[in-house]
Amino acid sequence: MANAGDYVEIHLSKIIYEGILLESPESEKGLVLLKLDNGYNIGFKSKDILEIKVIKKWATSSASTSTNAKAPSKNLTHTSVPKSDDLGKSGGKPKIAMIITGGTIAARLNSKKGGVDWLDTPESLFKFYPEIFEKVNVSRVEVPFMKASEDMDYKDWQKMAKAVKSVLDDPKIEGVIITHGTDFLHYTAAALSFFLRDLNKPVVLTYSQRSIDRASSDANLNLRCSALAAISDIAEVILVGHATSNDDYCNAMIGTKVRKFHSSRRDAFKVVNDGPIAKIYPDRIEVLKEHNIRKDGKIKLDLKFEEKVALLKFYPGQDPDILDFYFNLGYKGVVLEMGALGHVHTKRARLGWTKKLKEVQEKGLIVCGVTQCIYGRTDPLVYSNGRELLATGIIYLEDMLAETAFVKLGWVLGHVEWAKDKEKVKEKMFENIAGELNDRLLE
Repeated sequence: MANAGDYVEIHLSKIIYEGILLESPESEKGLVLLKLDNGYNIGFKSKDILEIKVIKKWATSSASTSTNAKAPSKNLTHTSVPKSDDLGKSGGKPKIAMIITGGTIAARLNSKKGGVDWLDTPESLFKFYPEIFEKVNVSRVEVPFMKASEDMDYKDWQKMAKAVKSVLDDPKIEGVIITHGTDFLHYTAAALSFFLRDLNKPVVLTYSQRSIDRASSDANLNLRCSALAAISDIAEVILVGHATSNDDYCNAMIGTKVRKFHSSRRDAFKVVNDGPIAKIYPDRIEVLKEHNIRKDGKIKLDLKFEEKVALLKFYPGQDPDILDFYFNLGYKGVVLEMGALGHVHTKRARLGWTKKLKEVQEKGLIVCGVTQCIYGRTDPLVYSNGRELLATGIIYLEDMLAETAFVKLGWVLGHVEWAKDKEKVKEKMFENIAGELNDRLLE
């Protein structure tokens, strides 16, 4: 008899499918689900199946012990400080730390469910990635939490920043790798870029688009390249990931200029309005541009953050009263994603924004403008309607990415001494603190 998790053949009248038999949902008793070898799931009506032939029984000992992909295993939600010989077995190789936070890179397939579960221990993670020890010794592992990136907020960014300081204050640690989910990774990269001041060692964020037990997983190359980045002289918050869809090399990308471009490709992340800091191969690094270098000293934490900040995308026909909604809820600032050079409806339109923008800003709401475009910068002086909007008091943020602008505004307004003075807020938003602004735009 075939059970969920078994590798089977499903015989139809004219074709045979092979794959892993999955559990069917309670509401679909007449449905049989199969995970094909290419990773996709397919469903059949049970009445159409002539035979289900078991090729290989599911080995329960190899399955994850977790039962809920969103609920981390108790064994992994603690700070683990393994002995270097236990993990690295590498003698005199440079020592690095890892901070594991969840995401696909810290998950494996649950054959019975057809989805993924968190790995249950740090050792389970390293079992899949032995190549990381070719160049480094992972001598310390921190697990502040296990979450999908869409479940994170600024408090989680603060926890990560504290964990980074803790490991990098150890003089024996050369750098740190943070494993993370992909969908909102660029928000975390921006947050750490502002939270970690006087950075003296590499802080490397990495990911995988496909779970570690899939043949097409991108995790192995990303981690091998991240290990080299962590012992390099690049004292920046960087994101390291596939540069192409092939397993050839990764890009090292500045944390405030990176964005997820694709939902499933390996090379999901790209640098916007700038170029990568370096190309990283499994055995070498090719530096492409200037960067901050490692130095003596200790990191300073600046974790202040104002939660009442919103990222609002303008669309044609949008009512400007949406700004009242945020203001009445106590929001301190809004990043407005506008047309290419920085336009929304003006007083000439049926739903003009000019009057409302001026009104809410006079009441104290900070409004920053960014472009909806991927590349380029805002410039409200080109057209008359842009100049009309500029006169309301909008802070146009040039080429800053919308996600970075949202994080930076929350960080700036978190400092009460700055938030009280709009001119000070404007000054800080235009201060190029972590490479978030670029005079010369590169694709």
